[in-house]
Amino acid sequence: MSPLLPRAVHPAAWWGWAIGLAVAVSTVTNPFLLLTALGVAALVVTSRRGSSPWARSFRLYLWLGVFIVAVRTLLHVLVGLKVGETVVLPLPEVTLPGWAAGINILGDVRLEGLLGAMTDGLRLAVMIACIGAANALANPKRLLRSLPGALSEIGSAVVVTITVAPQLAESVQRVMRARALRGDTARGIRALPRIALPVLEDTLDRSLMLASAMDSRGYGRRREVAPAQRLLTAVCTLGGLLASAVGIYGILDATTPEWLGAPVLAVGVGLSLTGIWLGGRSNARSTYRPDPWQWPEWLTVAAGLVAAVAVHVVARGDAASLGMPLGPLAVPALPLVAVAGLLVAGLPAFLTPEPPAPATRSPDRLRASLTETRKGTS
Repeated sequence: MSPLLPRAVHPAAWWGWAIGLAVAVSTVTNPFLLLTALGVAALVVTSRRGSSPWARSFRLYLWLGVFIVAVRTLLHVLVGLKVGETVVLPLPEVTLPGWAAGINILGDVRLEGLLGAMTDGLRLAVMIACIGAANALANPKRLLRSLPGALSEIGSAVVVTITVAPQLAESVQRVMRARALRGDTARGIRALPRIALPVLEDTLDRSLMLASAMDSRGYGRRREVAPAQRLLTAVCTLGGLLASAVGIYGILDATTPEWLGAPVLAVGVGLSLTGIWLGGRSNARSTYRPDPWQWPEWLTVAAGLVAAVAVHVVARGDAASLGMPLGPLAVPALPLVAVAGLLVAGLPAFLTPEPPAPATRSPDRLRASLTETRKGTS
């Protein structure tokens, strides 16, 4: 058992960890590394997810990943470029006119091209699973509360967007339980209308309740600020974004002068932070009991960063080991540095505090509550 007291890890730490893990696999097509990253994400979610509705949404992201791999493979069979020498599925090829040159419909499916399509789909599936892990571990309401005041409106929209899948999963489970209690055992396509319409109605009701709750708590309301301060905030924010874009371009393009890279990017980041600080002063919002940021949060973010840095180091030294060798076809390599970095990303499953147990009512309190309810209705 963990020696730390049970508490919820800061949601921003989980998102930082998930983004680092997703960046680590963004340039990888080695199935060994991709499956390792997927296993690490599943381990952390299983060990540190709470009892909230969105904690059960990780399975939906896994099924979405399976669907992506299947669709990517099917598209390769239908219209993909057939490369390789080993034919695994001979199919007739449809001849297209000259204006559609380069597009192959059907044709012999070769093993090398098929494996390449599957690994590309697996890479996207693992990246989506990393984002799904953050969605299952981080409380979106607490994440919105932790955002700076200047980003509260954008954060509200983002939080509402990322909670669609968890709320949808909760609605489906609630409708399925209600159908089971009524004795409705229909399954398959026939049961789809009986499930889809109640789920849609429940989703709309919960959206209206969320909008009403946010409006009653003052989201979107601002203090009166002077026009000069509003203009300065806009200039700092827009200038920071433009300078950051120019600085990133200067870093990526080796032909640009040195002063157009990191120095301009640093100025852009500074202006953006200044604009966020000035914008937050006009937001009339207070935070009750802010979430702590302690060494478990730093450890969580550092674990995701280590995974991204380890894969980047391998990419600069031996980039071929991060891919699936297709020409000629061979068993993928196993770069130990990248594997070690991905395994480090699994440390939050053991070194962070366990989530708090769900609040439950004791039998005595529940019995007293029922007695009071009966007395009130009699």
